[in-house]
Amino acid sequence: MITIFNRKEVYSTYSMESQAKARAALERHGIDYVISTTGDMARNYGSGPIAVSRFGTDPTRSIQYRIFVKKKDIDQAAAAIEGKLERL
Repeated sequence: MITIFNRKEVYSTYSMESQAKARAALERHGIDYVISTTGDMARNYGSGPIAVSRFGTDPTRSIQYRIFVKKKDIDQAAAAIEGKLERL
């Protein structure tokens, strides 16, 4: 189990495609991970309609994807994401 106490961030991006490729690499190599997302594209301010975008923001850069692995797996996970680790 990955907890806040035994994890380390291995990858961070704003690209959905990029994070999907990183997750696929980790899955191919059997490395457990958790993903955290942060962003401000859809927030409900009070009882009004949901604010979908703000003036001057880039919708493709509104969600940050952060991938965490166990501290003991950090080197193997980084190599897997960079494509330097052979497939299982």
